[in-house]
Amino acid sequence: MDTQSPEVLAQARKLFAGPCEFVWGTADANALPSPSLPEVAFVGRSNSGKSSLINALTNRRSLARVSHTPGRTREINFFKLADKLMLADLPGYGYARASKALANEWQQLIFAYLRGRQNLRRAIVLIDARRGVLAMDRDVMALLDETAVSFALVLTKTDKLTADEVKASIAAADGEARKHTAAFPEIGATSALKSTGLDSVKAQLAILAMR
Repeated sequence: MDTQSPEVLAQARKLFAGPCEFVWGTADANALPSPSLPEVAFVGRSNSGKSSLINALTNRRSLARVSHTPGRTREINFFKLADKLMLADLPGYGYARASKALANEWQQLIFAYLRGRQNLRRAIVLIDARRGVLAMDRDVMALLDETAVSFALVLTKTDKLTADEVKASIAAADGEARKHTAAFPEIGATSALKSTGLDSVKAQLAILAMR
């Protein structure tokens, strides 16, 4: 289904205009909410903008807690969108100042979730447009290939770049995505601050909610 079709865009607007509420938070992969709805996970490096993007998509200022301190979020937080889709905000990975033990604990939580969540329809892998795809992002994408979980790369913080730099960042991300069998063939380019690039992400998720 075309993410740019009028039907899909209308459904996307309706979906994201609906109620969205926090339903669960846990740091234990064995204590996840029941898999009753299609689920989309937001995953990325610490401070890549996961919570900001969720807030921007749902047009809420503080649905997902935004921290200016990298590595602050340590739980998977779940939000139910219009009783049709579950959004999962995962802890950021790769925070350099976290202790090695804590970093390993976060990584184990993220990987256990991505590997075993049966109702997970797609992972949205957020990439800071200023930094591009890094080694840990590739590890996550390889895991998603291995577990046959569809994922899409979405660039964040594009407002920090010039138009030409955004184009180059999209091209680089597309080159990385083409190396992976589970990658969705569309690169998102967003700015939560400027509310740009959100419609294509909303449409992509609306299609998953329809299935």
